[in-house]
Amino acid sequence: MFVNVSGLSFKYRSNVILSDIQMSMKKEEVVSIVGPNGAGKTTLLKSICSILPPRKGTVRIGGEDVRSIRPGQLAKIQAYVPQQASSGFPLTVMETVMLGRKPYIRWGVTKQDLNIVESLLFELRLDRYATRHMDELSGGERQKVLIARALAQQPDMLLLDEPTSALDIRHQLEVLELVRSLAKRSGMLVVLILHDLELASRYSDTVYMLKDGRIFASGKPEAVFTSLHMEKVYGVRMEIERSPHGMKMTALEPLQE
Repeated sequence: MFVNVSGLSFKYRSNVILSDIQMSMKKEEVVSIVGPNGAGKTTLLKSICSILPPRKGTVRIGGEDVRSIRPGQLAKIQAYVPQQASSGFPLTVMETVMLGRKPYIRWGVTKQDLNIVESLLFELRLDRYATRHMDELSGGERQKVLIARALAQQPDMLLLDEPTSALDIRHQLEVLELVRSLAKRSGMLVVLILHDLELASRYSDTVYMLKDGRIFASGKPEAVFTSLHMEKVYGVRMEIERSPHGMKMTALEPLQE
């Protein structure tokens, strides 16, 4: 396994957010973390990439404790895209994506750096915005640029916090098709938080479902997304149908607490 999470726990002061998380993830895999609001999804993603060091437990990447990896080397191994990020200085789209090459740049931008960035802009259909400034873009367009910047790092591991939340359905499919393709094509591990459970069922190899800071269920989408699990974790009665393109989930009614 490429990433192993063992006994991970996290708390803010006395408020326990995560308890005894166990995960094993391999390259070429798309892993989705799902669960209701407040389940600890974002905290878990940040703990995996060492933004929030766990209070207990370990995260190992390639057998090495993530806390022992130098920041410059870690930036070549993993890339993290938050749900929302400020655009900061008014950079152009090209300049913003080029920032993803920072771990590799020594004396100046090379032809290889330019080729990588231009290829990503084309794949994400952002090439027409290359010279526009970030503050001139819509929220969805900015999110796609941030994903392109992360991919420009050419990481072994890509972590995305609700990457499709600001995108319309076409761009949601576009982004998820791209990251799944990259996972299979380049051997990258993709770990993402998704609220859209149908998209999670369609694009994930493995799903981890959280409830109250603990892993309630994990495995293939069809094993995790069951009517019983929906009732216990989300508190809704749900009708679930399998299809060649994932699973169709229809929420019928909330359950009495």
